[in-house]
Amino acid sequence: MRARLPRRSALIAAAGVALLSAGLTAAATGTVHAAAASLPDHVLAPYFEAYNGDNPVALSKESGAKYLTFAFIQTAASGSCTAYWNGDTSQPISSSTFGSDIATIQADGGNVIPSFGGESADSAGTDIADSCTSVGSIAQVYEKVITTYNVSRLDLDIEQKSLADTAGINRRNEAVAKTEAWAAANGRSIQFSYTMPATTTGMDPADKAVVKNAIADGARISVVNLMTFDYYIGTKQEMATDTETAGSGLHNQLKSLYPSDSSAQLWRMVGVTVMPGIDDYGSKETFTKADAATVLKWAQANGISTLSFWALQRDNGGCVGTKGSDTCSGISQPTWFFSHAFEPITSGGQAGLIS
Repeated sequence: MRARLPRRSALIAAAGVALLSAGLTAAATGTVHAAAASLPDHVLAPYFEAYNGDNPVALSKESGAKYLTFAFIQTAASGSCTAYWNGDTSQPISSSTFGSDIATIQADGGNVIPSFGGESADSAGTDIADSCTSVGSIAQVYEKVITTYNVSRLDLDIEQKSLADTAGINRRNEAVAKTEAWAAANGRSIQFSYTMPATTTGMDPADKAVVKNAIADGARISVVNLMTFDYYIGTKQEMATDTETAGSGLHNQLKSLYPSDSSAQLWRMVGVTVMPGIDDYGSKETFTKADAATVLKWAQANGISTLSFWALQRDNGGCVGTKGSDTCSGISQPTWFFSHAFEPITSGGQAGLIS
C-alpha cells in the first residue's frame, strides 16, 4: 500500500514458559503492571494514514473503528537503522509521536497495529529490514515500538522491491524471530502480520518465498494479510469474488506450509485488506457497498483473523469517479459505510500479560 501496506507449537510453548516465569518473578518482586489487551481473535483493523495530520482518536470515535493499523514506519534514508513515523525525522518512535493518541484508543477499549514499510518505503529501500544490515538493530526497533506504545501486534508491509530483496527478507525474518524470543523472555505476547500483494488465487511465488524463509528462520507469522486490490489485470473484476478466492487460495497454500495445523488454525492466520471504492487501477476494479456484505459473510463463515481496508480516511463518498484517492473512496456512499459494514467481524479477545 501507498505511504501517503522453530515450529509455531514450539515457540508458543516457549512463550508460555516465559510468561509463567515472568508472572512468578513479578509477583515475588511486586512489579506487576496492568495487562495490555491483546487483539480480538477476529478483528476489523482498517489502515490509518498516519502521514496526513488527521487525529486518529477523533476518526476512531467517528467511524466506530476501535482497532487501527497505523501506516507507516520507515527510515529517513536507505542505509539507516533509525526508524521514524513516515520516515520523518520530526516524528521519532517516542511517546511524543502518537503516544497520547494510542493510549487514549487503548483506554477506550481498542488498540493499534503499527505498520512498517508500505509501497513508498519498499520502493525506496527505507523499510527498516531493507535499509539496515544489522538484524539486532532491526529487532531493537521492533522492540522499541512494542514497548513505547504497549502494542500486541506489528504489521510488516512487504511489497515492491522488498519482495525481491532476499537479504532484506532474511534479515526481517531473523529480526522477527529475535523479537519473538525477546517477548517470550520478557513476558510479552506479540504477534506479527505480514501484509503482501495478492493474486486472485492467493499468494504469488514471491509472497510464498517470504513465508518459507520465515519458517526456516524460526519466525512465527500470526497473520498473512493479502491486499486484495490493484490487480492490474486489465479486465473488469468482481472484487468480492476476487477477495474470497484469494483468501481461500491463501488458506490452501498455508496448508502446505504448515501441514500440522488444522484447517481452523490456518483460517485464523488469514487476513485480507480490501480497498473500498475505486482502487489505483481504475473503475474496472471497484469494490462496492454490496461487496462489503459479501466479504463480511465469507470472512465470518471461515473465521479469518483480520479484515482490513485501505484506508480509514477514504471511507466517504466525497470524490465520486476518482480512482486511488487517499481521502475518499470514489463511489457514492455514506461516510463510514465500510467501517460500519465490516465492524461485526470484531470479536472479544483475551488479555495478554505485560511484564
